[in-house]
Amino acid sequence: SNPYTRLTPLGPGHLPVTGYDPVQARSMSRADIAALRRWHRAAVRRSIQAGFDLVYVYAGHNLGGVHHFLSPRYNQRTDEYGGSLLNRMRLLRQLLEDAVEEADGAAAIACRITVDELIGDAGITRSEIEEVIGTLGEHPDLWDFVPGSWADDSMTSRFSPEAHQEEWVAGLKSLTSKPVVGVGRFTSPDTMVRMIRQGILDFIGAARPSIADPFLPNKIEEGRLEDIRECIGCNICVSGDWTMSPIRCTQNPSMGEEWRRGWHPERMRPKASDARALVVGAGPAGLEAAMSLGRRGHEVVLVERSRRLGGRVAREARLPGLAEWIRVVDYRESQLRQLSSVDHYFESEMTAEEVLGYDFTHVAVATGSVWRRDGVGRWHTGPMPIDEAMEVLTPDDLMGGARPEGKRVVVYDDDHYYLGGVLAELLRTEGYEVLLVTPAAMASAWTVNTLEQPRIQRRLIELGVELALSTAVTGAGPDVVTLVDTYTGSESSMPAQALVVVTARLPNDGLVADLEKRRDEWARAGLTSVRAVGDAHAPGTIAAAVWDGHRYAEELDTEIDPDVTPFRREVTELSIEP
Repeated sequence: SNPYTRLTPLGPGHLPVTGYDPVQARSMSRADIAALRRWHRAAVRRSIQAGFDLVYVYAGHNLGGVHHFLSPRYNQRTDEYGGSLLNRMRLLRQLLEDAVEEADGAAAIACRITVDELIGDAGITRSEIEEVIGTLGEHPDLWDFVPGSWADDSMTSRFSPEAHQEEWVAGLKSLTSKPVVGVGRFTSPDTMVRMIRQGILDFIGAARPSIADPFLPNKIEEGRLEDIRECIGCNICVSGDWTMSPIRCTQNPSMGEEWRRGWHPERMRPKASDARALVVGAGPAGLEAAMSLGRRGHEVVLVERSRRLGGRVAREARLPGLAEWIRVVDYRESQLRQLSSVDHYFESEMTAEEVLGYDFTHVAVATGSVWRRDGVGRWHTGPMPIDEAMEVLTPDDLMGGARPEGKRVVVYDDDHYYLGGVLAELLRTEGYEVLLVTPAAMASAWTVNTLEQPRIQRRLIELGVELALSTAVTGAGPDVVTLVDTYTGSESSMPAQALVVVTARLPNDGLVADLEKRRDEWARAGLTSVRAVGDAHAPGTIAAAVWDGHRYAEELDTEIDPDVTPFRREVTELSIEP
């Protein structure tokens, strides 16, 4: 039921709601359908009063009753709203007619519709949708075609390329004279143009790409393709829907902060002083900090101990399915080349002595983090007992090129995001026998928030990765790993020649500690602040590292009161209605 109103949900039949809530929908009567039509009309009126130019009738993504009436999977009615396709589309036709009549030209009416539920004849099929469009094609002002569920529509780059929906929407435009829009995480202007020129679409829908770069259309129009901040397809933006938190974006740290903090995706306020900044580390946080400081007009020196930019992103982007994540680096590297006030140096590992020997006003330490090899994480807050005879590897080892000597490998994932599953996939495709152990009830559990968990688990199973769910590693001896069932506490053991530990990380904050010890020398060196940024401050997601690097640049030379909330809040005002 609706957790707020506590009212019973309505649907075409007496069926449980999707998901696992202990709730059933009530089969709609003709009076219910008449009420729904009135509510839709009222919603159209409110939309126009609010100033919207386009109002949708939503029949997609398995998200509501309009879709459910269309689908034989849910609609088993025997009245005029069920049975034949003509009957099943009756509600959609009525809602479209009502919306067009109510709008009366004050707003365009669009219809988003699922073109195939991707479950065969049990659901809506492409051939049925062709018949629907043949019948209702002229009703709305715009058609918006999507395949399957939201998870099928908004797939991550790990599982689908750009424009992956083309195979489902191609040819539908010929069935209506009305314009057609489609989506598919379009990031390449060339692909967008091809979709238009080949007559597949009239308009390009680009939600995630526009989250990554709200000025995407402007940059294409102005020919500034090198300035596009391309979506990496990680779906961290989607996660806010499931975690009940503000939207965020790995590529665009200003997303969700425009009103709260006054951040703009393209413009930054000019510098407030002539302070010189040193940024140590060119991972996601360091790159963002250096770029944003440069945009403010500060003189910046960016130093990196390795031979390339990118830090963890450069390493992780080489793992299976994560290649597009390198765009985090590519965009910032391209922008840095346009900033004359930013210099960067490779193979430069700064010490406290060297930092104090230069004339820097501020130092941002963005030196990342290292994966622990002692098993400390969510399940174990202290080190696990691990025999020296057991080969123990971390994600850093594997990404650095190391591989287990033996063929039987246990991957212990107490991180629960993508990396444990990716490393299990990597090792399995290289011929290792892999057992993925996790205290969670599913592989890569947090990725339910990015719409990819089922695909991750299916891929692991299809590759032959063994799964030990709701299970924790408790220790390791020579050629054996000990396990415990997280529910019953029953113990078991598993033969293994190597243990890959994906549990937690430690910040690389040694330079901060060294400089703090020599704080009495700061004034003489002209140094006023030293701060760890990104994973060096607190290990987290790539999105969190980019955001922290941006925040550092935004707040430099700003007095921050630690006792005051550093952003604006929407405060609910209570009133008694008459």
